[in-house]
Amino acid sequence: MTRTTSKKLRLALALALVPLALLTNRATAAPDQADTSTDVRTDAGVVRGKVSGAARVFNGIPYAAPPVRELRWKAPQPVKPWQGVRDATKLSAACPQLDNPEAPGGSTTEDCLYLNVTTATQQATKPRAVVVWIPGGGFFSGAGNSYGAAKMATRGDVVVVTVNYRLGIFGFFGYPGLPGSGTYGVQDQQAALRWVQRNARAFGGDPRNVTVAGESAGGMSVCTQLTSPTATGLFDRAVMQSGSCAFDWADNSQYPGQAADSPWIPVRRVQENGAEWTKEAKDKLKCRPGQSTIDCLRAADPAVLVEDTQQFTQVAYGGTAVLPVSPAKAMDAGWFHRVPVLSGNNHDEATGWLAAFNGGVITAADYPRLVTDMVGAKKAAAVLREYPLSQYESAAAAWATVTTDRVWSCNQVATDQDAARKVPVYAYEFADKKSPLSQPGQGAAHATELPYLFSLGGYDFPLSPTQERLSEQMLDYWTAFARTGNPNGPDRPYWSPVDRGDVKGLSLAPSDQSGVHQVNLTDEHHCSFWNRLK
Repeated sequence: MTRTTSKKLRLALALALVPLALLTNRATAAPDQADTSTDVRTDAGVVRGKVSGAARVFNGIPYAAPPVRELRWKAPQPVKPWQGVRDATKLSAACPQLDNPEAPGGSTTEDCLYLNVTTATQQATKPRAVVVWIPGGGFFSGAGNSYGAAKMATRGDVVVVTVNYRLGIFGFFGYPGLPGSGTYGVQDQQAALRWVQRNARAFGGDPRNVTVAGESAGGMSVCTQLTSPTATGLFDRAVMQSGSCAFDWADNSQYPGQAADSPWIPVRRVQENGAEWTKEAKDKLKCRPGQSTIDCLRAADPAVLVEDTQQFTQVAYGGTAVLPVSPAKAMDAGWFHRVPVLSGNNHDEATGWLAAFNGGVITAADYPRLVTDMVGAKKAAAVLREYPLSQYESAAAAWATVTTDRVWSCNQVATDQDAARKVPVYAYEFADKKSPLSQPGQGAAHATELPYLFSLGGYDFPLSPTQERLSEQMLDYWTAFARTGNPNGPDRPYWSPVDRGDVKGLSLAPSDQSGVHQVNLTDEHHCSFWNRLK
């Protein structure tokens, strides 16, 4: 493979994890009892947050030392304690990434290992459950800063922690002989979870009742933590939204020219990629004569490194205690932490990637060619019989359904089946086709569930009355699960755990669409067919 071909391939692999078009119970204390204190003592010093409505918010709390200079590409190190009171009213910088809606203009700030804490002002009679949110973004973009958690914290009576972690070349770079190659972002997430263990009580949280949750690359991160021996004891529940342990993609399934692969690859490949990139980038790195390669890389300008950040978006496994084997293998073998799981997808996940194929203009003649490019000539006929064009409103809809089922839904179902052999699993599908994030004709696409759980970028997207009710139900499900490991409660349909056989879960839609009801996810997404085809 030539260097140019390799570079294009890795870029395609990176982009495969983000779409083109994107971006209860109440507290038990009396209502007149409120905690409006804004000073909290952490293990490193006092932070001063702010009261915002019914929530206390503490932003920009460091959970690890800045990973700069000699700490670049090393395991996260302890925070240096501070004297006096640290301002925790402002968000930190996003970790280094290229320009995108979550980081306009991009970021080159490596001093980014910070988290944000949101909790209700209303006092509780006992420590609250803690939800630790890991953001998505393909492992090369995004920030915990983008997720306002006041709705979840106040309605759900939980403490919510949103996390920044190293991304792209800063979080997943590897090089021969470099300890921790390809896992620095994962180690950051674990450092944040350890911070929660040490400091949850100071914010009214219960370190013995922690849920780790995330969406897209964040959901895949949750899976990584589920199967990481070094995450033992750091959380008690897990939520995977649109990201599973079995996630992978087929040839040409989300972008033309894309090769089949997975978010997790052997450490050897990560290190080989790093060595190849370093050789080609030697001139712009400006290494000094006699300087070792690693010393040169650690001295490099972050603005130079971030130019190629999307070359490193896959998590390494093997050769390290952080992730000894691939998550898919670990789940299949039962090598994962025994915690309850809430897991699901959006009904139309892949529609956000349609624009990669001729700008989304897909004809009836294009459809069989796309299927053949994905599965090969021998298997294409079977796929076309399973998904006949006549059953869909357009060729684009047919292709989106095929790729949604193959890439997203059935991989999630496979993880659900593996997990359900050992722990309670609650499966779902978000099905609101008119989410405020939905683009015309894309329905319940990737990430469109997020405004039902969070404010995004400081903005509450407008919801219709029926959507607002769905948001309340989802918040109640999610936070009841965080508190008890069971999402059920009053004022919402019963959610059965996954049983043996087909994966059945809840379809989540407003009452003026299909409403909240049980759905057989295995059947709906043709997962038995895909299992036979592989």
